[in-house]
Amino acid sequence: MTGAGASIVFLAVVALAVFAYWRHSIVRHKRRLDQLDIRVHVNGIRGKSSVTRLVAGVLREGGYVTVAKTTGSAARVIGPQGEEDPIKRRGAPTINEQVDIVRQHVTSDVEALIIECMAVRPLYQAYSQDFIVRSDITIITNVREDHQEEMGETLEEIADSMSVTIPRGGILITGESRPHLQDRLRRNAENRQSEFIYADPRQVVDEDLLGFDYLQFKDNVAIGLTVAKLLNIDRRTALRGMWNSVPDVGVVRLLHYDIGGKDVLWVPMFAANDRESVIVTFELLQAHFPPDATVIGILNNRLDRGRRAELFATMVPQDLRDYLHHVVTFGAYEETVTRAMVEHDYPAERIHNLGETRDPSLEEILEKIASLIEGPRGVLVGMVNIHTHQAEMLMEHFAGMRGGEHDDELAASRDPRRMPQGTRRMRRAHGARERPPADA
Repeated sequence: MTGAGASIVFLAVVALAVFAYWRHSIVRHKRRLDQLDIRVHVNGIRGKSSVTRLVAGVLREGGYVTVAKTTGSAARVIGPQGEEDPIKRRGAPTINEQVDIVRQHVTSDVEALIIECMAVRPLYQAYSQDFIVRSDITIITNVREDHQEEMGETLEEIADSMSVTIPRGGILITGESRPHLQDRLRRNAENRQSEFIYADPRQVVDEDLLGFDYLQFKDNVAIGLTVAKLLNIDRRTALRGMWNSVPDVGVVRLLHYDIGGKDVLWVPMFAANDRESVIVTFELLQAHFPPDATVIGILNNRLDRGRRAELFATMVPQDLRDYLHHVVTFGAYEETVTRAMVEHDYPAERIHNLGETRDPSLEEILEKIASLIEGPRGVLVGMVNIHTHQAEMLMEHFAGMRGGEHDDELAASRDPRRMPQGTRRMRRAHGARERPPADA
């Protein structure tokens, strides 16, 4: 046999070996998925990570051995007791990560898998649903304007893009409230022979939200309750599971700080960066704002997020004028953003540039914020993006003021009080057996 012939044979053998390994991996992945009683794929524009955590909490408290995986501000695997582990990546995240999660965490005793959709492009979303997750239930939290480059410019196109994750012959649950988008999703579900269910937030009352130690939305809780009803988990159990679930890193915690002698409520609302989410959040926050407080909004613009900067420059005068007494700009695009707000009749004297054009110190930022607050109390709302030099200085300052008191989600996830009630009973029983008798 010639050298060329031997090379061809070698390449053929390698190709066959690779194909055999690939085929074997697919078969094992499918077998792991088939053993599960429940598979839930969570898609949508806003709230995916929160809903993934809430639904997992419902199932855990409802008695299902559940594994969940989030992709949001900090990717996590959430185990059957609610314990969390960070996902360590060697390079850029890819949707094949989902296969690794199933291989590593879906053991023979796991009954339910809740997994957040990683993909944005419709082709990859379809691949995720049809080959990686193969969900029985898909959740589309909502339809918002984001990722238009990949998913389409209109809300209808975005709804269609996400609809490729609807199971065939399964169930679609959505929190999207607008009738024309509901109709679009319902039609797409029917085309896949799937049942359409709207998670109506009216089933959630204000008292249901008091169990959360962070800002939670009725739409998200309604989805959790809808899943519970579908699986015959009673309402009280479902709420307890959601209350005990650890929130995502990016949730809005409402904390007070002293800035120049003023009591300031800090609202890090960076994760809400589309128009509808921001407006809904401001409406929800009104109950938490002191009636006499000066409300200051921070437009925190990253250089690589020009489209968002443009969006918020028009939102402030059009949608947030009645909420914000002053606007402070951080980061890039300050002149452009200021000009756009003024052109839309937002008063120039209420706009204060403290970003790259001025490059102020932390002390200058704090002094300016304190000077804008007329009375003893103020509210400071961070918006648009998280990472700029000015925002990071401010957040580090707040973190330092809290000292040792900080939100460690990984530690919180291992708090026995957050674990499912059944697990807590078993731990108490186990501890009682191990304790020596009183007269020993």
